[in-house]
Amino acid sequence: MINREIIRIKIVQLTYAYYQNGNNNIDSAEKELFFSLSKAYDLYHQLLALIVAVTKESRRRLEVLQAKAKREGTIEPSQKFAYNRFAIQLENNKQLCDFMETQKHTWADEPEFVGRLFEQIEQGQMYKDYMEAHEDNYDHDRELWRKLYRTLIQENENLDSILEEQSLYWNDDKEVVDTFVLKTIKRFDEKNSVSQELLPEYDSEDEKDYARKLFRATILNANDYQHYMSETSRNWDFSRLAYMDVIIMQIAIAEMMNFPSIPISVTINEFVELSKFYSTPRSAGYINGMLDAIARHLVNTGKLVKYIKPEE
Repeated sequence: MINREIIRIKIVQLTYAYYQNGNNNIDSAEKELFFSLSKAYDLYHQLLALIVAVTKESRRRLEVLQAKAKREGTIEPSQKFAYNRFAIQLENNKQLCDFMETQKHTWADEPEFVGRLFEQIEQGQMYKDYMEAHEDNYDHDRELWRKLYRTLIQENENLDSILEEQSLYWNDDKEVVDTFVLKTIKRFDEKNSVSQELLPEYDSEDEKDYARKLFRATILNANDYQHYMSETSRNWDFSRLAYMDVIIMQIAIAEMMNFPSIPISVTINEFVELSKFYSTPRSAGYINGMLDAIARHLVNTGKLVKYIKPEE
C-alpha cells in the first residue's frame, strides 16, 4: 500500500524536520521516517473501520425502529442498508478485526460523528435510490459504499479534524490513503468471506529500500547536491530562496542520482507537485525550471547517466 507518492511526502517532511530540529542523528531520523510510514497504514485500517462503524450505527437505530413497529403494529423498516453484504463482510474481515483489537482509539469513541455521518447518508439521494432499487445483491451493496465513500468520506472536513486530533502523522496522509481504501472496496469479493486480503503495508521490500536509500542519500550527500544547484545558477543566493524549495530540490536530485530506473521527467514532475503543497505559490515554476537545468548540467558533465529530452 505504501507507495512512492507517500514515501516522497514523508521524506520531504522528515528532511525538513531533520534540519529544523538540529539533532543530526540520521539513525533516529530514519526510525521516525518508517514510524511515520507505518502510521499511514494505520490510517488505512481506521478508514475501513469507519464503514463498519456507520453500519453498526444503522443497525442500532434499525433495532429501535423495529421494536417501535412491533409495539405499534406497523410495517417494520427495511434492513437493507444495515445488513449491506459488503459492509458485513468488512465487519467480519479477519485482518481488520485483528488490527482494531490492537487500537486504543476506535470509532466507538466518536459516537456523535458516526451518528451524524449516518444521518447524512440516510438523507441523501444515493441512499434513497439504493433502498428503493429492485437490485439486491453483493455487487450492488459494494458499489453503494464505493460511491458513499467518494461522496461523503473522501471530502469531509469534520473527519479531517477528528483524524488530526488522533494523530499528527495523518495531516497529509488522507488524500493518498483514500485512493487505497477505494481500491480495496473495489477488490472485495463475496466468495472470499472473512479471509478477503487487505492491501499489504508494502508491496515489496523494494519500497522500503527506496525510502531508506532516498532519505539517507538526501542527508549524506547534501553538500554535493547543493553544489550542483549553485553550479547551475552561478548568481543564486540561497538566502533569498524559500528553505523548503532547497529541501525539495535536494531530495529530487538524490532521486535522480540514486535511482537509475526512475526517469528524470518523473522525478521532476513528482517534486514540482509536492512544492505546490509545501512551499510558496511561486515555487512550482521555479523548481521545475531549476531541476530541469540541474538535470541537464549533470547529464552534460557525465555525473548522471540518464536520458533527458533535448531542449526545443
